[in-house]
Amino acid sequence: MRIGELSRRSGVSERSLRYYETQGLLRSERTPGGQRHYGEWAVDRVIRIQALYAAGLNSKKIAQLLPCMRDTDGGPSEIATPQLVTELTEERDRIDRMITDLLRSRDVLDEAITTASTVSRAGIVGADHG
Repeated sequence: MRIGELSRRSGVSERSLRYYETQGLLRSERTPGGQRHYGEWAVDRVIRIQALYAAGLNSKKIAQLLPCMRDTDGGPSEIATPQLVTELTEERDRIDRMITDLLRSRDVLDEAITTASTVSRAGIVGADHG
């Protein structure tokens, strides 16, 4: 498939797809006219790359990780090193800490919303601003 179709099917811009190639995350064959051509596997790979970026990994780490993943099911391969597993575990732990912090922030906002709603219903807010 051409880059436009891969973009449409994966929901990722053509510019990002080209960037993925420069970073070694994605590969294409070239037609005699120089156009990029991707196999069906590329859709799953691009979606996986997007998920890894969303998880906070940078392109260098993703490039190390992708060969360790099967394109069909994402399972580990035989080339995953103990160091890579350690680094990925640290990334996951960092994400867990971020989630915990975000949940605390949401709880604070929930409390502020509840308080503001109660005060607003009581007619206290705005009484002095008439």
